Amino acid sequence: MANHKSALKRIRSNEAKRLRNRYQHKTARNAIRRLKTTEDKSEATKSLPEIISMIDKLAKNNIIHNNKAANLKSQLTKHVSAL
Repeated sequence: MANHKSALKRIRSNEAKRLRNRYQHKTARNAIRRLKTTEDKSEATKSLPEIISMIDKLAKNNIIHNNKAANLKSQLTKHVSAL
């Protein structure tokens, strides 16, 4: 167990950040899953910028790797344009 005040605070803040990152990542994954299963091109085109923004925020905060974000955005853009 931690012996210093700052270490105890670090444990609390790390747990809060972990939960926040987990929530954001799961929300983005669900949005991506919804976009991949949609068949309506107009709906997919409308939601694509919002999902790309979510992916960019995850990459900016190092929740996912930059290359993974680029691959996801490319994959989703190809999917929407093929509808």
